[in-house]
Amino acid sequence: MREQNRIQSRRMALCGVMAALSVVILSVGSIIPAATVAGPMMAMICLVPVHCNCGPKTTLLVYAAVSILAVLLCTDKELALFYVFFGWYPALRTRLLALPKALQIVVKCAIYSLMMTAMYAMLIFLFQMQAVVEEFSEYSTVMLAVLLAVGNVTFLLQDFALRQVTALYQRRRRR
Repeated sequence: MREQNRIQSRRMALCGVMAALSVVILSVGSIIPAATVAGPMMAMICLVPVHCNCGPKTTLLVYAAVSILAVLLCTDKELALFYVFFGWYPALRTRLLALPKALQIVVKCAIYSLMMTAMYAMLIFLFQMQAVVEEFSEYSTVMLAVLLAVGNVTFLLQDFALRQVTALYQRRRRR
């Protein structure tokens, strides 16, 4: 019984530390203008130890807590919403591994495209953020398609990084 309590305490501490680290990364990212995408991606990597030690349900709870704190504390709402729309991905990406490789890529690109479209639709139509509206009005349709394609490639690279960090973490944990 004591051993089980100790393990649960360690897991809870890990979740708290990783949640705090994610919020700090997102807060620092909101200060640096170029970190709108990099900050949430780095914060997602903080969920890897939680997922490996506690499972997907706990990872989703940590994601939810970080999302709420990010929306409340981060000055860059675009960055916070990027995490809200994509931060859940590390918890559920292992389910995609059962798919054939080509289908995995198609599904991952579809997820990214749908989430990005929903996020910017929310920023433009629901929150009516004039800065985003003005920025998008300057781009042509072709430029927006290129940005979406580059975003898909970046998301696939993020997925590769998550896979590598997960493998590294699991190897180190076994020692």
